[in-house]
Amino acid sequence: MSKLNLNRIKSVLAEKNKSSKDLANHLGKTESTVSRWCTNEVQPSIETLYEISKFLKEDIRELLVSTKY
Repeated sequence: MSKLNLNRIKSVLAEKNKSSKDLANHLGKTESTVSRWCTNEVQPSIETLYEISKFLKEDIRELLVSTKY
């Protein structure tokens, strides 16, 4: 079964010229944890997603893959 892409954290980091290391340092998380979010291996909690959106100055909805078709 293929992995679902549920978040756009990696894309938004690139758009904002931020690194996963910057995000990890800001959140007090390991780079490994952020990497797993960026590859959609695991998903951050909704609270963490909110903190990521504040760090990136982006609407939280932009961090998620749309379900509209």
